[in-house]
Amino acid sequence: MQQEATILANAGLSADAMTTWRESSPAITGDFARDARAFSAFWLDAAELRAGLPEKNRRNEAQAAACKLIFETERAARERFLAAHVESVYSKLTSDGRNFVRAEKLVHDAARAFPGLTPTQDTLARDEPKMLAEKEGYEIDQGLFLSHVLGHPRTGRHLLHAMLLPRTETAEYLPHFLKRGEIDLGAAKVTRMGKAAMLEMRNPRFLNAMDDSTNDPIEIATDIAILDPETMIAVLRGGVVENPKYAGRRLFSAGINLTLLYQGRISFLFYIRHLLGFENKWLRGLAKPDFSPDERIGQTTEKPWIAAVDGFAIGGGCQHLLVMDYILAASDAYMTLPARKEGIIPGAANMRLPRFVGDRIARQAIMYGRRLDCDTPEGRLICDEIAPPDQMDAALARVVDGLTSAGVVSAVANRRGFRVPQEPIDMFLNYASVYVREQAYCHFSPALIANLERHWNAQNRKV
Repeated sequence: MQQEATILANAGLSADAMTTWRESSPAITGDFARDARAFSAFWLDAAELRAGLPEKNRRNEAQAAACKLIFETERAARERFLAAHVESVYSKLTSDGRNFVRAEKLVHDAARAFPGLTPTQDTLARDEPKMLAEKEGYEIDQGLFLSHVLGHPRTGRHLLHAMLLPRTETAEYLPHFLKRGEIDLGAAKVTRMGKAAMLEMRNPRFLNAMDDSTNDPIEIATDIAILDPETMIAVLRGGVVENPKYAGRRLFSAGINLTLLYQGRISFLFYIRHLLGFENKWLRGLAKPDFSPDERIGQTTEKPWIAAVDGFAIGGGCQHLLVMDYILAASDAYMTLPARKEGIIPGAANMRLPRFVGDRIARQAIMYGRRLDCDTPEGRLICDEIAPPDQMDAALARVVDGLTSAGVVSAVANRRGFRVPQEPIDMFLNYASVYVREQAYCHFSPALIANLERHWNAQNRKV
């Protein structure tokens, strides 16, 4: 305690304020309402203490140490509070489970209902214009909260259910698609292609990279492709790009936009909406409000998914492939998971990739940047079929015809059958609980900034 007092005093903080705050550190009493009041008061006092320090990029060493100590102390309190009361917190936020609340809204509702538990939208707005290196990392508290929600058997399953429901916007766009057979959502386009609904991911300026602006269109497009009654199968493909090096070519995806990440223009919730949103829908289908998405009940609405890989599937693009039912790749295409060079976790690839290529190759790909060319023995452990780049359209049409010629009723049943032993819901939620906490810390780590400067030259790139 004396060492903590010295750290705070060296930063020039008020001795009386420090003493009052340290002595008010609450203990769990078991009374939810009482604990919520006490812990909120403690977190708000911590925020007031931190407000007495300069902004992050103007702090000296002593001030930085004091801020770090305050954050660590209040986060330890959040962990204690959530470990004891996450079910009660979630129950209040969802009206005892009667309401389905998506993760991105849940974290903001938590900030209003339990002050200090997660950052308010006003707090995040003050940080939003800053470069990633200058941000305080308030969103780490969103990760801690979601980690506890996902890690609890009841709340985790309920949140998973909420995230697998069709988006509210889908009801607005679906009639347009059903009437015309296509819909353009900007970053995603769905087109009926015979017996298939093709979802085209499009971010042409940035090699079909992903950022906060692409998540919603891709997820709404996913809903539409699955719900289309005129098609039997869905196809995922990258659109044509504008970059001079690849102009006029299709590319699958360059993964997360690293330049925007460096510039602080990608939120922590980007990862959550990717993992729990559209990618999980490709794997598990769409849930219905009145039925659990548990495979034993079999009440999801789903289709088999084909991925057509042109050029490359990097990072998040490679993660997409791990939930597909069939993968057609161009012979010159390759896959990478350069998460180590970025300093983040590659979604659920740590859990899924070993099923395809084994533990050693998976570790080499994730931790040591090994490239997997599609038309190699290792690449074919992921890809089902290889075609010449200039014959991808014809090959895709042939694959769609082959997979739908005898109907797909058994295909849906079989994909559910594969999910049960390979990735049951409890396994996914356990992984997601760890992932969201670790990714939150990775996202705001100084090592991430250094990696982006060293491997991406991010400080000199423009958008």
